[in-house]
This record gives sequence, structure tokens and C-alpha cells, in this order.
Amino acid sequence: MLVIEGAYVATLDPARREFVGHVVVDGNQIVAVGPGSAPHFEGARVIDGSGCLVTPGFVNTHQHLYQWVTRGLAVDDTLFGWLQTLYPVWSRITEESVYVAAQAALAQLALTGCTTAADHHYVFPHGAGDLLAAEITAAASVGLRFHPTRGSMDRGQKDGGLPPDSVVEDRDEILAATSAAIDRWHDPSPGSMLRIAVAPCSPFSVSGELMRESAVLARRKGVRLHTHLAETTDETAWCQETYGCTPLEYAAELGWTGSDVWFAHGIHFDDAEIKQLGTTRTGIAHCPSSNARLGAGIARTADLRAAGAPVGLGVDGAASNEAGSLIEELRNALLLARARNGPQSLTVRDTLEMATLGGAQLLGRADEIGSLEPGKLADLALWNLTTLQHAGIPDPIAALVLSTPPPLDLLLVNGRAVVEHNTLQTLDQHTLALQVASTQAALT
Repeated sequence: MLVIEGAYVATLDPARREFVGHVVVDGNQIVAVGPGSAPHFEGARVIDGSGCLVTPGFVNTHQHLYQWVTRGLAVDDTLFGWLQTLYPVWSRITEESVYVAAQAALAQLALTGCTTAADHHYVFPHGAGDLLAAEITAAASVGLRFHPTRGSMDRGQKDGGLPPDSVVEDRDEILAATSAAIDRWHDPSPGSMLRIAVAPCSPFSVSGELMRESAVLARRKGVRLHTHLAETTDETAWCQETYGCTPLEYAAELGWTGSDVWFAHGIHFDDAEIKQLGTTRTGIAHCPSSNARLGAGIARTADLRAAGAPVGLGVDGAASNEAGSLIEELRNALLLARARNGPQSLTVRDTLEMATLGGAQLLGRADEIGSLEPGKLADLALWNLTTLQHAGIPDPIAALVLSTPPPLDLLLVNGRAVVEHNTLQTLDQHTLALQVASTQAALT
């Protein structure tokens, strides 16, 4: 049993209560949250949270873990040019390189407040090994709650797509491998540490037949659906030229809207499409740093949320967001929203909600994570706000979101301490850094 005393607690519960008080964890569950001192529990570990802020653990709703060992390339390109530079590099990834990359990217997520991570792995070069198993094993070694998606591409350059033919797969093989991955790995039980989703890559790398059949497969298996959509104006132009419609019109025609669907990016939607996303409760993984890095645009997060579409945050692939820091996505999401629509468009608390409850909604876990309430899973972060950069800011939420990332005194995932005193407890960071450098050198 663990008790955090005297911290400022942002519960994100239905009443959005905030207070100086306590959080009590027993095993993998939160058993008490409230103002003032906690009841005495014999033998409990007690942490003095004075000067600290407790939040729910952050939920990362979109990433490409394998890209951690291909960072720093095509740094001045737009999305399509960036992809054309990196696809040949990615065609050389292996089970070993994906394992190292996933460990490193997930370690960075943990160090920046993330307790649950979704990954979109869609590159499966022939003979590369069991890449999905590699990242699942890596997530277990770091200790994060993990939602990997079995991605895919079946539309290479010979069929008018963007990726080289060497990294695409046969549609029937994709569907069989996806079904097998769900059967092997997906754990739908309460408190699950591992759930699978189905995730064809994008309109310009996947056939309509694969999109449609993937949706049927996912719903038959009872898992969620994920893909990239409406990320750039180039994509919109490509869809108009190829299909005679917008990306969302194309996706909707193929069965890709609904509360079991979340899109990565979702930047280029018009008013009617935003209303449609809200009505269908289709989610958006907002990746502000990557979108800015590639010059893709700024998602209309305030409008999406107002329409009723769930919105979470994601760091995206490390090859388009070399920091891979989830805490930094909060600040960037806030600043970019305000740069677009003014200071009232998104509040610091809206941003914290996207990083926690919003992400939990996208992954179908809002009944278990995303807020600090008795009965929910013990996924939480304790942030130290006594530093030079944060001391004196009267609102702890503003200090977290608007200032530099604060030290992470504690990260609990399923009740287990994965980070303590800003140090990863499950892996050696120095050793991992050396492995990353040698792996990237071999690939590039």
C-alpha cells in the first residue's frame, strides 16, 4: 500500500475536483482520494507530496516506436518528402532494431509522465522477424500499459501508392496476420496491460479493400480501429484526385467512423466534417509537435472537442518528433491552439484533460484510467513543482502545462513504480542510449 500526502491533486473526476490532499493506492488500484490527510494504514509507504502535483498518468494515443532509431533525418521536409527519404531506411528494420527502438521510446514516454501508450506499427519488411512481438516484449520490460496496433500497407508504388513495394504486404497475408495478432496478444480483461487494435496505415498506402475488410475484422474481434487521416493538404489533394472525395468522406464510406475509431492528426477537416466526427464520436489523436515539425498544420482541437469528438494527445513517430516527450505535447497543444484561435480557445485544464481522460476515451479505457478515483487503476504521476522554474506559480496546473517540464518524482503504472526521482527504475538508461546509437548507425 502507498499513500501520497499533502500534494495538490488534480482528480479529473466527473466534478473535476482539485485540492491539497491525499491519494491512496492498494496493489494496482486507487482506494482513496480526498482533501486533507489520509486515514492511517499500517505498514503503508508514505510519500510527502508537499509542493508536488498529482495527476492521472498521461495516455499517448499515437506513436511509431520503431522510428526512435531513425531520428534526425529529412529534418526540413514536408510529410511526403520525409516519407520518401525514410521508407528505404525503414525497409531495413529488424526484430532487434525494433526492440531497442521501442524500449528507448517507451522509456522516454515514462520519463515524461506516460503510463499508457498506443503504438502504430505498419512497416513489416519481408524477413524482418516478429516485429510486433519485439515491441510488446519491450513494453513489458519498461512497464507501461500498452496498446499496440497491427498496422499495414498493401498499396505500393506500382499500385499508385507512396511507399516502395519492398515494404508493402499482400492483403490476405495482412488480414491473416492481424487476426493472429489479436488472438495471440489481445487481453480484454479488466485492468489489462495489453490490448491490440487494427490499423491500416493511410489512404495513400492502403487499398480501399483492405480498409473495409480491416474494419469488418476489428468489429468481429471486438477491437478498435486506428489510421492516419487528414494530416496534410497533399493528402487531401491526393484523395480528391484518386477517389474524388475528401479523406474523411473516403474513410466514412469504408465504415471508418464511430466510437471505436480514432484517427491520427485530423488537421484538415471542414466544419461539416468536424460536426460529423462529433456526432459519430470518432476520436482524434492530436500530435502538435510532429505536425509543426513537418509543417502539416494545426488541428482544430477546440472545435473538435466542442462538437463532441474525443481528442487525445500523441507524440507521433520519433523521426518526426525527436523529443518523444509527452509532457511537452501539452504545452505545444495549448500554444498552437491559441496561435490559431486566441487565448480562450484552449485552457490549461482542457489540455490536461486531453492528455488523460481524452486519451483514455480514444483507447476505450475511460472506465479504468484517465482520472484519480477510487476503483480506478493506479496509473498516476507525481510532479515536483518546487524547482526554480515552477516555484511561485500559484496554479499548479498552469505550472505543469505552461512552464518547462517539471521533475517527475514518481510514476506508477498498475501500482508499480516505473519512475522515481526522475529516474527510470526498470531499465538502465545509459546502456539503452549506447544500444540506440549503435542500432541507428547500423541502419543509416
